[in-house]
Amino acid sequence: MKKSSNANAKPKPGHYRFREINGKILLTNDVGTHLIVDRETFDKLSAGKLDKSDKMYAQLLEMNAIRETDITVEEVERLRNKNLFLFNGPQLLIVIPTLRCNQKCRYCHASAVGRGSSEYDMTPETAKRVVDTIFNVPGINISIEFQGGEPLMNWEIVKFITDYSIEQNLMHEKNLALTLVTNMALLTDEKMKYLIDRKVGLCTSLDGPEFLHNHNRGGGYSEVVKKLKKAGERYSPKFGGYKPGALTTITRESLKYPREIVDTYVELGLGSIHLRSLNPVGFATMQLKDIYYSPDEFLEFYEKALDYIIELNKNGTSMVERTAWLFLSKIFSDYDPDYMDLRSPCGAGIGQIAFNYNGDVYTCDEGRMIAMQGDNSFRMGNVFENSYDELIGSPIVKQTCLASILDGIPRCTDCAYKPYCGVCPVLNYVEKGSLYSITPQNRRHKIFEGILDMIFIRLQDEAARSVFMKWLEKGIGAA
Repeated sequence: MKKSSNANAKPKPGHYRFREINGKILLTNDVGTHLIVDRETFDKLSAGKLDKSDKMYAQLLEMNAIRETDITVEEVERLRNKNLFLFNGPQLLIVIPTLRCNQKCRYCHASAVGRGSSEYDMTPETAKRVVDTIFNVPGINISIEFQGGEPLMNWEIVKFITDYSIEQNLMHEKNLALTLVTNMALLTDEKMKYLIDRKVGLCTSLDGPEFLHNHNRGGGYSEVVKKLKKAGERYSPKFGGYKPGALTTITRESLKYPREIVDTYVELGLGSIHLRSLNPVGFATMQLKDIYYSPDEFLEFYEKALDYIIELNKNGTSMVERTAWLFLSKIFSDYDPDYMDLRSPCGAGIGQIAFNYNGDVYTCDEGRMIAMQGDNSFRMGNVFENSYDELIGSPIVKQTCLASILDGIPRCTDCAYKPYCGVCPVLNYVEKGSLYSITPQNRRHKIFEGILDMIFIRLQDEAARSVFMKWLEKGIGAA
């Protein structure tokens, strides 16, 4: 929205938040517009002494740090567009066909069980109830994501849910997406053909070079690489260039190898990498001493990896870091990418729902993982006992939603990064025993704040900024 300055209007203070970045001052507003000014300009602005002849006056007027008019319809529309996700209802529907798994990773969040524990498999009756509940979600966009355990250990239920969902969608006419998250070990040619024929996306875990991946996950590197390459070759012609993706989880051992991890993704032709910090849930809590690290240690690793990725791009190798991409999308786009971890209110319950193997329903997969440790605080209900309306109207959904509204959280409401950030009440609960944990003490907050500092510092460098802008042009999505 372009504003014109009114020469006769007396400027008055607007609303902005501020933060010192690399000797300058970052200003932001509620729709995420930002401006970096020098200290002299900021001092004049904050003292109400900025003159219309000042070189930054027009830009400050544009972002409403100063005003010559009342709030306009266009401004209200921009704020609404940034928060459109609030009108969509849950879009990410996580389904757990089984808790069984054929691997035991050091950082397992899912509290998976052994191969022979078939009592932890979802039944056809439960699967039908889960799908029926999912199709009561009011929004037009729904994404069913199979997680586990290892979903392929209950292949018949994966097939049942896939086929029944496609059948139901003939009547409901939603934008249905299905994705299978798998370690690839049990993915046969026959199963891959089935998934491709039904346009089920694939995602796997890849923690870096062979020695590191096998250290973190107990083996499986060669199988993952072989299946990932094969899936890419077979998916691409039928999916218009789409290739299955991979996720990396950073452990203490991973911190030593920022370049090697990135190089592994480059060598495999993967166009993006998501450098994810470890969460203290599931089996990971039993090995925190060996695999965990401080926010500062993670940020040191992340900065090395990010700068290496930027350097690769400058030299002609295309690679995107997804956490940075998500923040950049929130900084520069008129619409929020709707990534569940960076929403306010958060995605738990109102953006995503997790369906356990037995029909229990949780606000998110992290809530389900906590339940596997004996704490049902984030259980919304069960598909055999509760309707969709009862599930979405449960007290825990309301409490989680309220606890994640940044406007009500001290320090968050005044933070320059408020338009780009979000809190996770579930992880607050794990770390501090309260949904309303004090944010500056929160591990997740420190990591996000550090990454945003890195991004805004690099946005002041023309070469790095050019790389970031090319990332946004690619539109890689928020999944």
